[in-house]
Amino acid sequence: MSNARQQRAPRSLQTRLLCTVLVLVVLAWGAAAALAWHETDDEVSDLLDAHLAQTAALLRLQPLDELDEERLNEAPDLDKHQPRVVFQLWHEEQLLARSASAPHEPLTQRRKRGFADSSVDGKAWRVFVTPGRESDVRILVGELQSVREEIILASLTSILKPLAWALPLLALGIWWAVRASVRPLGQLGRAVAARQPQSLAPLPSEGVPPEVLPLVTALNDLFERTARLLATEQQFTADAAHELRTPIAGIRMQAQVAQGATDKQERLRALEATVQGCDRATRLVEQLLQLARLDAEPADRNAGSTALPEVARQVVAECRTTAERRQQRLVIVEPLPTGIRIPLPEPLARVLLRNLLDNAMRYSPDGAEVRLRISHADGVAQLSVEDSGPGLTPQQQARLGERFFRVLGTGQSGSGLGWSIVHRIARIHGLRVATDTSTELGGLRVRICW
Repeated sequence: MSNARQQRAPRSLQTRLLCTVLVLVVLAWGAAAALAWHETDDEVSDLLDAHLAQTAALLRLQPLDELDEERLNEAPDLDKHQPRVVFQLWHEEQLLARSASAPHEPLTQRRKRGFADSSVDGKAWRVFVTPGRESDVRILVGELQSVREEIILASLTSILKPLAWALPLLALGIWWAVRASVRPLGQLGRAVAARQPQSLAPLPSEGVPPEVLPLVTALNDLFERTARLLATEQQFTADAAHELRTPIAGIRMQAQVAQGATDKQERLRALEATVQGCDRATRLVEQLLQLARLDAEPADRNAGSTALPEVARQVVAECRTTAERRQQRLVIVEPLPTGIRIPLPEPLARVLLRNLLDNAMRYSPDGAEVRLRISHADGVAQLSVEDSGPGLTPQQQARLGERFFRVLGTGQSGSGLGWSIVHRIARIHGLRVATDTSTELGGLRVRICW
């Protein structure tokens, strides 16, 4: 059960976007309400304080001798709509006059002009104090704090009530806008899901929003690369089947010759040709596997580097047996510069060198010379392999690297995959491959630069 909860499907983009926007709206609404409460409280309090001060100023202008002696101590309320706004007139410690709702105790003990907060008979008051026209007379005008709070609450309610009604409408509008905004993604998903597995046609980009267009472009690029890869693989499979058919047919033919041979020497020659055919088929399969591995590897130019002179000596030593069988000379041009590293892992560096040397020896005549040179100048390192073969025309050099491409009429066996392996390794790891004619040996010169 816990695993099922851990593997719960993530929420949709629409849900996450909607929740995020709604939470932000609610937080912003709450912050606006708090700010409105604070501002309304300050503004209404200032307004009510001004009303108290104005009332006190009017009372101060009223002469005491004009008040009715019988009603001096209990005057009517100032305003029939505000019976809780009261006043008191004090002379020293004697209450001269008060409104009907005012208490008998002083609203505040403050004697200087100004505002004061006080509590009388358990009720909170806001009081304004000002001296009267006669000496030793204080005018106190007060208002219950509860009344002020009711006024502030009523003012705030009148402001926030429309916003509270608008909040659900705003949430509904956000839901509709988010749903409409992510609809192209849903349509794109349905279009991709409805495609046939073998379909690699590009997705239509007309009418796609700019935010979704990069995704459509990336998918179309992916489809295009996949189509090219499939086409290459299909061509590669067809060519590989054709190339494998030739050595297998040769092996079968030589085996049949050996079966029907009556002469011992003829049988030995047929068996030797059979072994050579097996070796060619093995070499072809190895090269096919190398190409398949290179095609499957991602392009990583930070896979490491290899000390080239040491690897070159080792590979040349491994190839000397084949060279000696044909009385060829493998020469490393000395001195080899120290500290030169090729940006390849050691296994790929060996594959690169072995294929270059194998091609050079294969197309050089018996007794010829093959040279390997490593140099460094002006910040550019270079590996070159020169042979003594017939060389290639510029048109033939331009086609080197095409899979199964071979120059006809050389009388040499091969599959044409060695050059494909060299070019693939160079392309993956950022090496430059150049070919021309060797000025010293007359054959082909191959240069690998980095």
